[in-house]
Order: sequence, then structure tokens, then C-alpha cells
Amino acid sequence: MKTTFSIIKADVGGCPGHAKVHERLIEVAENKLKEAKENGIIKDFFVTNCGDDLELIMTHDKGEDNEEVHGLAWNVFKEATETAKELGLYGAGQDLLKDAFSGNIKGMGPGIAEMEFTERKSEPVIAFLMDKTEPGAFNLPIFRIFADPFNTAGLVIDPNLHSGFVFEIWDIKEHKRVFMKCPEEMYDLLALIGAKSRFVIKRVFPKEGKLPSNEPVAVVSTEKLYQIAGEYIGKDDPVAIVRAQSGLPALGEVLEPFAFPHLVSGWMRGSHNGPIMPVSLKQAKCTRFDGPPRVVAIGFQVKNGMLTGYEDLFDDPAFDYTRQKAMEIAEYMRRHGPFEPHRLPLEEMEYTTLPKVMEKLKERFEEV
Repeated sequence: MKTTFSIIKADVGGCPGHAKVHERLIEVAENKLKEAKENGIIKDFFVTNCGDDLELIMTHDKGEDNEEVHGLAWNVFKEATETAKELGLYGAGQDLLKDAFSGNIKGMGPGIAEMEFTERKSEPVIAFLMDKTEPGAFNLPIFRIFADPFNTAGLVIDPNLHSGFVFEIWDIKEHKRVFMKCPEEMYDLLALIGAKSRFVIKRVFPKEGKLPSNEPVAVVSTEKLYQIAGEYIGKDDPVAIVRAQSGLPALGEVLEPFAFPHLVSGWMRGSHNGPIMPVSLKQAKCTRFDGPPRVVAIGFQVKNGMLTGYEDLFDDPAFDYTRQKAMEIAEYMRRHGPFEPHRLPLEEMEYTTLPKVMEKLKERFEEV
């Protein structure tokens, strides 16, 4: 049996500012998805938030890019936007960049990560949700999960992982992709994904072994809002799906990379570098300087397309040290104020409001 696990998210209004999703919006989404489940459009669902992003986690048997499922998500976001406007929430509907649904939600503003796979006897799936950052923020942790033997012991001692994985890399500026094998092409892979503002990991596939090699074991959303809107309207706030155990990295190996609060781009006005901080759902509200950037991890067991409970995986004192380290890094970066490397380099500020400042000053520049 094949199951599709879909995460579709959008910022349709924050309260206050860009801090958090209002409970009324979550209620709207839950009611709409409950109705859709009763009507057989989806099998199961879970609604939550990371910061000001409304996150729809759905299971179904309709495959990726299904018009009915995408249309459902679009209608949820449209209705939630109307509620956000009634409540006067900030940035109501800011991620809905088109007026009408046209069969697929891609390119319309919301972020999407979808994965169709054949269920194993036991199927642990982790949904990672980020706020105040960009798709490339997943490059380092996804690489470490599936290619770093210092993170994932199974790459060394589990025969089912020993042959490695295949990474699908997207060039999000040239709109091209390349498939690269690890460990044999590891150095070439790192040469690309180290440039996280351009090359991003889209999917990971098993190379050989117990799982079908054409079914992904990890998927990351890669939508760039500035490429759709032509200007800065909010950071991309990516999501990812990762399967675990039984021929794949163990749950602890999947979570371990997030014990290092690595620097990511985004934070205030999408224009600053800062640490990604793993937090519980309760802590998934962005406050200090509209941040620092957050990531939550929700774990499920999937059986016959149904979600068996959920676990808030970063709600654990084992990550307290990481959170403390993240705040030390945040403090250090903040002391730079408007100077790089806290502020992004100029080439990454192209779609912010900085060009308007340059336009105002252009007549005052003189030849030297």
C-alpha cells in the first residue's frame, strides 16, 4: 500500500506581528480538514504552527501534486485568511500570492513537502517545521542525517545503510537539478550544498537495500517567495519530511544534527544570519528580533495512512544546552547590528527594501 504524507504551510496572519498563529486560525483549519477526512479527501491530519506559519500535515492515498488535496489546502488558507482579516491579524494572507487556485498550489505562495511511499511494517515519520529562515537551512542537518558517519552511526555499522544514499540537489536560481551519490561524491555534494542560498537538498533516496530506490526517504520544501512575488514579502520558512528506522537512520540519528544550532539566513526582515533553535511547539513563537529562527520536530507512526498519535520531539531537556548555545550565538550576532555578517551580504538583499534606499541615493554618488 502506498501512502502520501503532505505538509502544506502558509503565513496567513500573525498575532502579534510575526510571532505566532492565532488559535482561531488553527480551529478553522482543523474544522475544514475534519470535514475533508469525513468526505474521504484525506485519511488523517494534524494542524499546528511554527511561529506565524499555519502548518497542515495530511495523509492520503492520492499521490503527490494531487489537485483535490492541494485545492483543500488552498481553501483552508483562504478561509483562515478571512478570519485573520476579521481579527485584524498582521500580514493576513501574505503568502497567498495568487487570487485563484489553478489545479496545483505550487508557485502560489504556500510551501509544500510531499512524499509518496510504500509503508513498511512500522513507519516512523518526522515532520520538521522551520520559521524565519530559508530552504537551505535544511542542507546541513539533512546531509548529516544521511551522509555523515560522525552523526549517523548506522552508516558505519548497519549493513542496510552502509552503501549510502542519493541526494537530489536543486539549483533554485537556474531551476535545474542534479542527483549525487554519497559517499562516493561527498566532496562534490558539499561543494554545492555549502552554498545554501542557491543549492538546496530537495530529496534523498535509498541507493539500494530494503527500500524501493525510487521512493524518497526525505523531502524538503524549496519554494522561494521572492522568486514568486518579485520582492521580499516574508522568509520562506521551509518544512521537511524524514522517514526513520528499519534500513534508514534511527530516530535519534535524525534528530542529532539539530543539537548544533548552525547559522541560517532569515531572522528579522529576512535579512540576517542567526542560529536555528530547536524548540517545543509551546516555544515555537518568534520574539527576540523576530526570532531567533526556530525548528520544531513532530514525530508520527503511520499505519494504513493513519497517524498514530504525535510526539513533540524537541520538548526535551536533552536540547536545553542547544537552546542555551543558540541564545549565546544570537547575542553575539545581534551585537553586530546592521553590519555583516549579521546582516546578509548585498547580493542576498536584492529582494528586500534595501534597493529602495539605494535608489534614493543613486544621484548623490560621484565618480572617484
